[in-house]
Amino acid sequence: MPRFLTMVRIDEQNVPAEGISEGLMERMGALIEEMTKAGVLLETAGLTPTAEGTRVTWSGGRLSVTDGPFTETKEVIGGYAILQAKDRAEAIEWTKRFLKVHEDYWTITSEVRQITEG
Repeated sequence: MPRFLTMVRIDEQNVPAEGISEGLMERMGALIEEMTKAGVLLETAGLTPTAEGTRVTWSGGRLSVTDGPFTETKEVIGGYAILQAKDRAEAIEWTKRFLKVHEDYWTITSEVRQITEG
């Protein structure tokens, strides 16, 4: 079965002040448990803010290292999931369900891409 990487994109400048509510944590936990039992969810995690990150760039034959935050970036990867689904459509359906557990004040985009095997 193909695997898919779902990258959860957020705007760090507009993360709700309320943060992650208890209700969201409960709904997300239930969905994660369902996905795990279904054999779809292989791995998932949130990521620390860009202020705690480092970029390593190769350009023009030289390496550069830049510590965060990366203020020129509007959307950043805030988390990810690796799904194993029968096809892209199934991976997208699970991703939609993940987004729907969030309250209406969240703005989140998930990019779903198949992982190249071999």
